[in-house]
This record gives sequence, C-alpha cells and structure tokens, in this order.
Amino acid sequence: MKIAFFELEEWEKKYFQKELADQELSFVDEPLTDELDQKIDAEIVSVFIYSKVDAKTLDKLPNLKFIATRSTGYDHIDIAECKKRNIVVSNVPSYGENTVAEHTFALILALSRKIVESANQTRLGNFDLSQLRGFDLKGKTIGVVGTGKIGSHVVRMAHGFEMRPIAYDPFPNNDLIDHFSLDYVDLDDLLSKSDIITLHLPLNEKTRYLISAKNIGKIKKGAYLINTARGGLVETTALVSALQDGTLAGVGIDVLEGESDIKEEWQLLSKKFSRVQATIDMANNILLKNPKVIVTPHNAFNSKEALQRIMNTTKENIAAFLAGKTINEAK
Repeated sequence: MKIAFFELEEWEKKYFQKELADQELSFVDEPLTDELDQKIDAEIVSVFIYSKVDAKTLDKLPNLKFIATRSTGYDHIDIAECKKRNIVVSNVPSYGENTVAEHTFALILALSRKIVESANQTRLGNFDLSQLRGFDLKGKTIGVVGTGKIGSHVVRMAHGFEMRPIAYDPFPNNDLIDHFSLDYVDLDDLLSKSDIITLHLPLNEKTRYLISAKNIGKIKKGAYLINTARGGLVETTALVSALQDGTLAGVGIDVLEGESDIKEEWQLLSKKFSRVQATIDMANNILLKNPKVIVTPHNAFNSKEALQRIMNTTKENIAAFLAGKTINEAK
C-alpha cells in the first residue's frame, strides 16, 4: 500500500523504511493540512499532533483508508468525519508509564539522599558529610494522587522500597488494593498523612489547582511534593509560600505552570514547539533558585525505550491494518 508519513525526523524515517520496506512509502517533513497543493493518493497516513485532519484535509486524500497517529491524544483528527468516510484511526494508547514512574523515584531519591548537593559539593573537592544527611524511604508514607497507569507503577515501586502507599482517586484500582495493601483516602487525608506526595493526574478543569492556597496548608509539616504530571495541578504561588514557611521540606518537579500548550510530551522534542516563556521565566526565578527544589525540564518521558515504543506501536497499528485487523482504534 501507499503510506505517507508526516512530521517525521530523520531517525524515524529510517526506522519505518526498514520496518515497512515492502510498502510504498513517502515522507513529508511538514504537518498534514488542507493547504496541500495537490491531492495525495496514499491509502494510509501517519501523523503527529500538528497535523489537522478535518473534512477539508480529508478531501485531499480521496483514497485514504487508515490514519495512524503517533500520539496518545487524537483531538487533531475529526473522528466523526473519518467514520463517515469509513476511515479507521489508531493511536498510541501508552508508551511511558514505567518511564515517568522511574523519573518520579529519581526525584524522590535525589531529595531524600541529597544527591544534587552531594555531587555539587564533591566536584568542588569538599567531602564533608555534615550537611548531607538524608532519610530512608522505608517506612515512609507515600501519597499517590491518581492511580492510573503511571500512578500504579509508582505504587508498585513504592512497595519495593517498603513504603506505605495511600492514594486518592475517584476510581480505585482493586488490583492495587489486593496486591499492595493500598488504602484509598480523600485528598485532605492524603495531604495530612503523607511524607511524600506525588501527582499523576491529567490537567483539566476538575484538576487545575488541585493543590492551591486553599488546601496546601493541610500538608503534613515537612513533607515533600513531587510533580511529574502537569504544572497546572499546583498553584505556583502557593507552592512558593509552602516552601518558605516550612510546610514543604522540598519539591521535585518536572513540569511548570504555564506549559498548557503541551498536549503530548513527545512534542517537546519537536522544533515546532514553543513554550510560554513569560510564565516559565517567572517559575524559573521563583523555583530554580530555591535550594529546596529540584527542577527537571519536562524530561520524565524522555527515554530511548519510551520513544521507541511509540515507533513500535505505530508500526504494529499499520501492520495490523495491512493484515485486515484493527488495533488501538481511536473512538
């Protein structure tokens, strides 16, 4: 079949050229839009989130039968219009659950064992241990806010560290309750009982400022907050105040408030992505200079294995369609 790929980097092109060598492939660096100069006779297209696949765009693809988006979200594709035209759409449902969970524990361990301070001090030839005493994770209570795919991995990892996990989620995971003795509590209880709080929720109108000036004072004195989900889950000014008054002993964050343009982590690697600079500058000034805070640049998803899983799933989606099957269908 004729397969057209849009928005690919060079290493991605090489991957698909190898894996789909028996198909007729074409590559376009730019996103797919209705501004195409001419119609494309591809039967399959693969796109990323900057492609806008609506009715006008589909008119330029008269032979299209299948769309493989290399993303988890698919709001850049008019699913209803595709159904009218009998075009199947598949996505990448997941690719980085363990990856983000591992980064979460990297931040926890960096704070609990003062890894950054230790490394910086040693580079200066200073081997004094007096200011580098950390604390054990064993026996500590970790509050996991959101027990979806990433949060579930965090619970499993916490069990390995012999921590006591508690969680807040409107939809409890019975498997975690049965196998890891997970207790579900309300949010206020979680804030007041946790030594470490870690956030694993999507950002929407219900979750925006889930932790804010209204409830941040309920956090157990001296607790640590980890956020590898979305910056808007936490009110930045409240976070700064909690650090200043000692409510929080430390913070590890991979996300900043103001990154609302981010729909897919993978888009951070795209040259087309631009950040909301003013907000990030503000967060940098307040948080980056605070010695109690570790900030990483929204890098939790960014492992070679996670990115490879995106490619592999896209290839599998296409291969399944070529074989007359449909997997990971977006509905």
